[in-house]
Amino acid sequence: MGIHSVSRRDVLKSLSVGAAAGSVLLAIPLEAAEFAHNMIQAEKAESKSGEYIPKYFEAHQYKTLQTLCETILPADADSGGAIEAGAPEFIDLLTSENPEYQLKLGGGLMWLDSTCNDRYGNLYLECTSQQQKEMLDLIAYRKNAGQDKGLGYGAEFFSMLRNLTSDGFFTSKIGIAYLGFMGNSFLLEFPGCPPVPGL
Repeated sequence: MGIHSVSRRDVLKSLSVGAAAGSVLLAIPLEAAEFAHNMIQAEKAESKSGEYIPKYFEAHQYKTLQTLCETILPADADSGGAIEAGAPEFIDLLTSENPEYQLKLGGGLMWLDSTCNDRYGNLYLECTSQQQKEMLDLIAYRKNAGQDKGLGYGAEFFSMLRNLTSDGFFTSKIGIAYLGFMGNSFLLEFPGCPPVPGL
């Protein structure tokens, strides 16, 4: 069965089922992720504004998702970051078709806002950059959840979001270019490893 004969829903369900088992890069074909990225690009091209319209997250949650994705994989001198690669769109599209993701990611974003409000008196996006960094430092490491049981849900959420952000980035055109992936091809002969300078 060719990729063009499957529905959008079938591809998204296979992506989200594979991702539930761990990293999308390990569980699904690159072609399926590429198909999802192409669906997003086609939607942007057809939109009057040229923007992606979130399928699951409401506006505030989607803005928070974008901010978190950019924090996880920011643009640098070598490559665009998660935003340029379309990771938030990729995550939203997968989440729109997966009730488990809706619970974990939607609930995680609500947990983040609620916890920031309890600690700092503001939702995550309204916190200072120092407060945002402090919060993410707490949930970025599982050991912190062992010391403070109230951080357990946040640590699980952030771990999942980190994985999905990486998957969205490294399955995009920007991520593939960053890796230097040239596609699956065979060599007629193997010339060996290049010499290491200075040895």
